[in-house]
Amino acid sequence: MDIRIMVQSTPNPNALKFILNIPVKTDGKVMYKNLEQCDTNPMAAAIFTVDHISEVYFFDNYVTVTQDGEADWGKIEGQIRDIILKYAQDHDPNFKVEENRRSTVMGSEDPEIVKINAILDNTIRLGLQMDGGDIQIVGFDGQKLTINYQGACGSCPSASMGTLGAIESILRDQYNPEISVEIDGALGGFDHGGLD
Repeated sequence: MDIRIMVQSTPNPNALKFILNIPVKTDGKVMYKNLEQCDTNPMAAAIFTVDHISEVYFFDNYVTVTQDGEADWGKIEGQIRDIILKYAQDHDPNFKVEENRRSTVMGSEDPEIVKINAILDNTIRLGLQMDGGDIQIVGFDGQKLTINYQGACGSCPSASMGTLGAIESILRDQYNPEISVEIDGALGGFDHGGLD
């Protein structure tokens, strides 16, 4: 199989998007925050062997790699690209991940979550995915929506400022004028995107 890879910058200067001509995750998405979480994903584990890597995110046909801001992309981009190409041939895009305790706060069948996700799907989510990231709903109490940024969005300065405001504005316009949106500061570790 002829596996090709294209590297694309993202709005986050600490994240690059590695786009393949094959799928890397056929169902859902997954974000790893350290090597210990990669037991079912050898490609992700190998990426974490590169110095200064802080997150690895798998979705559809791309891998977004985020560094801690201390590395020179010119020095590590080629290493990451070579790792992805080396592991891509044997990578199983149907790999399974364990349920995250926090991601099951609310079931995705909740009609309010379904409505909110439909609005996010039709407005902001595609743009975030094109930039190498996404958002996950981790809680909703009827008035306050708690989200977690994923991939390139996770450490992007515009995510916590402009994008958060845009999400809240869209949901106030299309869902409930009283809704507030906040970033979940407590969500730690491995995240597989449970509610979206």
